[in-house]
Amino acid sequence: MNSKISFQQSIEQERASVAWDCVQRMLMNPNKKEYGQLAKRAPADIQISGLGQTLAFWKAKGENYHRQLFKDVSDRVIHYLKIDVNDKEDLLVWIMKRASTDQYRLATAEAIAFLGWVKRFAEAELME
Repeated sequence: MNSKISFQQSIEQERASVAWDCVQRMLMNPNKKEYGQLAKRAPADIQISGLGQTLAFWKAKGENYHRQLFKDVSDRVIHYLKIDVNDKEDLLVWIMKRASTDQYRLATAEAIAFLGWVKRFAEAELME
């Protein structure tokens, strides 16, 4: 039982650390408040519209902060699930072409868990 708690704690610590780094990179970005606002509503957007649709929206918007959150979430989910993507593929392409239903559920759960940390840190650091 203790090893399970320890493992879960280390996953949460890793998520928090990566989220902290993402938010810190945005501190000098002129769109830091917009990134923070997008991160704040991102978990709800994913729950309402789905991970694939939310990623597609961010990718289509093309604004700096949309692209950055797309990259941050994609990098985290790809790393966590150990997804093998090639140079012409990103998380959205993987979801559309190769992800099983179970993999999609895991990717969604990880994205929401990760964004919980991004949201907390963005509220504290970017939206003052």
